[in-house]
Amino acid sequence: MANPVVHFEVMGKDAAKTQTFYSSLFGWNVNADNPWNYGMVDNGGSGINGGIGGGDQAPPHAIFYVEVSDLQSTLDQAAGLGGQVLMPVTEIPGAVTMAIFADPDGNQIGLVKSA
Repeated sequence: MANPVVHFEVMGKDAAKTQTFYSSLFGWNVNADNPWNYGMVDNGGSGINGGIGGGDQAPPHAIFYVEVSDLQSTLDQAAGLGGQVLMPVTEIPGAVTMAIFADPDGNQIGLVKSA
């Protein structure tokens, strides 16, 4: 089976402003009630869920996350194909284990470990 896209992320300069923009524009339910003020987007079972953050968390960007069984192996393969590792395998306790790479054109792609 192919590796599915399981999450998207939009990061802006101001998390609350960016969350309000996308919530108002698309009618997304955004819940930022967590220690990181990271707005979790729940699309109610239609499409994939995602997150909206901002501020010092990262520079403005949009990214999608692909679920894979072996993060390091996938990063190694991406590098071998001309990509560049931007964030090594990183565990956020109680949340996710993830990594980020750039493709040869500089597009950022996130990886999350399969459950």
